[in-house]
Amino acid sequence: MQTMVKKGQLKIQQMAFMLMAVTLFFVLAGLFVMVFAYSGLKESATNLEENNALLLVTKLSNSPEFSCGNSYDTIGTNCVDSDKLIAILGDMQTYEGFWGKQVSSVEVRKIYPANQTEKVCNLINYPNCNVIRILSENITGTYLTNYVSLCRKDSYEGEIYDKCEIARILVGYTYEQ
Repeated sequence: MQTMVKKGQLKIQQMAFMLMAVTLFFVLAGLFVMVFAYSGLKESATNLEENNALLLVTKLSNSPEFSCGNSYDTIGTNCVDSDKLIAILGDMQTYEGFWGKQVSSVEVRKIYPANQTEKVCNLINYPNCNVIRILSENITGTYLTNYVSLCRKDSYEGEIYDKCEIARILVGYTYEQ
């Protein structure tokens, strides 16, 4: 009888160890699957933030505050009205917080015709300048850029015409954690 009890206890212990081993196996397998499934999550989030910032650059250049609209014959996307930008510079208090927390700086730089020296635009030296800083003193940190047509009204011998130049709009942004 004693040997039967010992054999029964041994069988119960074997079953308990086997259940623990199977449970441990499934826990480890589950952890492995979770690590594998979430390994690209951070990279995915970073790519999504970059895509959002790139869309933000395009959205800003086509926003009513920046875009050429129907003022020019060259109606299309990515046309920025430099006269509007200078008007925004004169009334920055109205636009405080307008672009949200994500945008840290906005700058438009003329790239053609090329100019060797950087001249920041203000109400006094406009249009004889090549950098229009809208939101911040300097573009620092993470930023994205897009090419745009920078247009303004000009006159030559009493005739008013549309003068367009090639520029880049630089938007500095911060990630929200």
